[in-house]
Amino acid sequence: MRRRSRGVRLRGARYCQTECLELALVEFLGRARPVSRRATIAAHRIPLGLLLLSRQQLTAAQLRTALETQRAAHRDVGKRKSESEKKIGTWLQELGFATEQQVTAALACQWSCPVLRSGPGVLGSGRLSSIPVLLMESFQMMPVELVEATGTLLIAFSEGVDYTLLYAIEQMLGYRTEACLVSPSTLQKSLQAQTRHRGSTDVVFDRVGDIGECAHIIGNYSAKMKAEEVRLARCGEHLWIRLERLQHEAVNLVLRVPAIARSQFPVLSSQ
Repeated sequence: MRRRSRGVRLRGARYCQTECLELALVEFLGRARPVSRRATIAAHRIPLGLLLLSRQQLTAAQLRTALETQRAAHRDVGKRKSESEKKIGTWLQELGFATEQQVTAALACQWSCPVLRSGPGVLGSGRLSSIPVLLMESFQMMPVELVEATGTLLIAFSEGVDYTLLYAIEQMLGYRTEACLVSPSTLQKSLQAQTRHRGSTDVVFDRVGDIGECAHIIGNYSAKMKAEEVRLARCGEHLWIRLERLQHEAVNLVLRVPAIARSQFPVLSSQ
């Protein structure tokens, strides 16, 4: 009677058998109930080119040239996809009209968040590796500092702030998040360092067919890893599952949801 109750928790309920957990996961994943979240794009943002123009870091002629080059790339179907999807800030840098630091500062002004002044080293550290590296690469972000006293995790982005992702991190890790901007070159160098030291606690499934397959994968890994609790969050085209274990490091599962089945998956929270 005194022994700790066995099984795994999901949203406050405990399931003793893997089959019961999978049934609960199918029901949970299939419930297309939207959750309240902040918008990922601020509608009132001033265009990046106009910000640089107002700061006298760009001339009107240079801005027109960059915009025309960007439009030409979109029209040219023979261009590589990477060329046609380049943002105006990238074109300004490639044309030599603005520096990376100027574009990053203007982007931070757009999103009303500070610029992280980093040193020559890489960002982050081993103790901040709770977020799967695949998600860091997909969203071009990474955690850079944890303030233990306030439970605040500082997240650096290089291409704009994704508030839906910040909300998911808060639900999965239990921290309050704050966003900042950092130059793309600094972030890329730091992500490469993280990839080289990628641990064994990230398990990635490139494609899953449907909700049933997702539930089966999660159930099997929960039993294999002797998980105490299962947490889930939708992050773009990925489903992030965190398996909390007693006296062991948590295990992250990342499932890539096919576009054809993506509408089946609601935006999730652990509450």
